[in-house]
Amino acid sequence: MISLGGKPLDLAVFEQIVLQEKEVTISAPAIKDVTRSYDFLRSFSKDKLIYGINTGFGPMAQYRINDDDRKQLQYNLIRSHSSGMGQLLSPKHSRAMLLARLNTMLLGYSGIHPDTVQLMTDLLNNEAYPCVYAHGGVGASGDLVQLAHLALGLIGEGNFWFKGKVTPAKEVFKKLGLKPMDIYIREGLGMLNGTSAMTGIGGVNVIMAHRLVRWSMLMSLMVNEMMEAYDDHFSAELNNVKQHRGQRAVAEWMRTLGNDSKLLRKRHEHLYDKKVTEDVIEDKVQEYYSLRCVPQILGPVFDTVLNTEQVIINELNSVNDNPVVDRKNKNIFHGGNFHGDYIALEMDKLKIAVTKLSMLAERQLNFLLNPHLNQKLPPFANAGKLGLNFGIQGMQYPATSTVAENQTLSNPMYIHSIPNNNDNQDIVSMGCNAAMMCSRVIDNAYEVLAVEAVALVQAIDLRGFSNKLAPSTKWMYNGVRKLFPFFKEDFSASNNLQQVKEWMAETDIIAQFKNKI
Repeated sequence: MISLGGKPLDLAVFEQIVLQEKEVTISAPAIKDVTRSYDFLRSFSKDKLIYGINTGFGPMAQYRINDDDRKQLQYNLIRSHSSGMGQLLSPKHSRAMLLARLNTMLLGYSGIHPDTVQLMTDLLNNEAYPCVYAHGGVGASGDLVQLAHLALGLIGEGNFWFKGKVTPAKEVFKKLGLKPMDIYIREGLGMLNGTSAMTGIGGVNVIMAHRLVRWSMLMSLMVNEMMEAYDDHFSAELNNVKQHRGQRAVAEWMRTLGNDSKLLRKRHEHLYDKKVTEDVIEDKVQEYYSLRCVPQILGPVFDTVLNTEQVIINELNSVNDNPVVDRKNKNIFHGGNFHGDYIALEMDKLKIAVTKLSMLAERQLNFLLNPHLNQKLPPFANAGKLGLNFGIQGMQYPATSTVAENQTLSNPMYIHSIPNNNDNQDIVSMGCNAAMMCSRVIDNAYEVLAVEAVALVQAIDLRGFSNKLAPSTKWMYNGVRKLFPFFKEDFSASNNLQQVKEWMAETDIIAQFKNKI
């Protein structure tokens, strides 16, 4: 089991819990912190007017709530804000959201009862996550609507994702022998005020974006191999005179993974060590930008992913409640730690970077399919009879249209604040919207890369180069070929393309080449 609390979550542990579904337990110090926070709030709140405990919420905070109605106030908050619409978040995103909220509460600044964090832990370990709708929160006062649906599930209402199926909450609690969350003081507000939906989804986005960068790098290497390009495009001497971490990293990966290729050429052997006398050079002296500028294009994408990762991890390990129950300073502080601007901005930047990555893939795909550009392959990498058969022609359309969709989706959410809540929330982040749109852009990018991967292996076979590939690109070639065989006759490719996409999304290249990248 992975122990939560007492130390910050990093992306690797987040991935193990969310994607690999590792079980978790709560450290003893974290339980103590949660308990002390609850005990302090219980004592401190006596005979005081404190927002969200004996007042209404938002613009209704001017109304004092009688002691007899305090518990009902919390239930009313949860139920009234469980008003989401649209599609359900996926089980993966719901699990990430549940983990993000749990980790925040384990910091001990929420004033919630320790039974609540134990219940959340039990649900994680039993693959049971409250169903949450994608449309709802505006990302200030946190992910109010999304987190309300999370809380609704915890009090035993609504539906759950349970073992991959939508199941009524009452049935889930009965099957697991668990007791729904009780309201003690502020469990309702403690669950709702926070950035855990956008942060959880954002964490998954970062993981999937890291994988995309590595896939794009590997496929770019393979395109260069297919063209028997010169390898100085990603030489240390060329790239290290630029001071950008991402460019240097991508170039180094390409050098390392392409080191044993029998296809990449040395410029000095062909152009420097012998006298070139031809007036017209048949082989290109420099490749198109989509082949030779890969480190310069993927470099800033990688830098963006790294920066987004840091912001996500910071938020994941931050207190994003309001008010903050500070037992150490014996006070309760009101403010806006639930505001999602950090996440919203990073999600917008990430989706723009991923869109550029998908544009690179589309240009490389177009290069492979256009014989006037590559001058090595038949039109559309067609292995059949030209005119009668169509090769990759029909598969190019979804790649092109999906890139166009990514370009449109890259309009930032961060700047689309719309006041609401009687203008109490007069400037908001739209962080969960930004995270969901980023997720869609990332998913789209995998579709584009799947089409390019199929075109690439088809091109390699047409040139008879499969046994000359570097071990890294040969691994990719074999993986794609298991799902998408070489073809001459036309067929409906949708199912095979979907399989390639899923394989790429589920596979982390860094795990395949641990000692190289």
